[in-house]
Amino acid sequence: MLILNRKVDEEIIINSEIVVKVLSISEGHIKIGITAPKKVEIFRGEIYNQVKENIKKASKESKTNIKIAPTHKLNKIRG
Repeated sequence: MLILNRKVDEEIIINSEIVVKVLSISEGHIKIGITAPKKVEIFRGEIYNQVKENIKKASKESKTNIKIAPTHKLNKIRG
């Protein structure tokens, strides 16, 4: 983990296309702004982890609820 100190209005640039800027600091809270290309997905950590857990649960449930349809032999049509 890289740890950097920043002051208000200072930025961190990642991979020359993502900019993280400190907008304000007050009472133990930091407000940041992120500028990134639309193709880059940005999530709050707690939301990302919750979505990941929901996907795991759904995957486990779907594996137990899947019923495999019987396969049928198809006859060729002769022309």
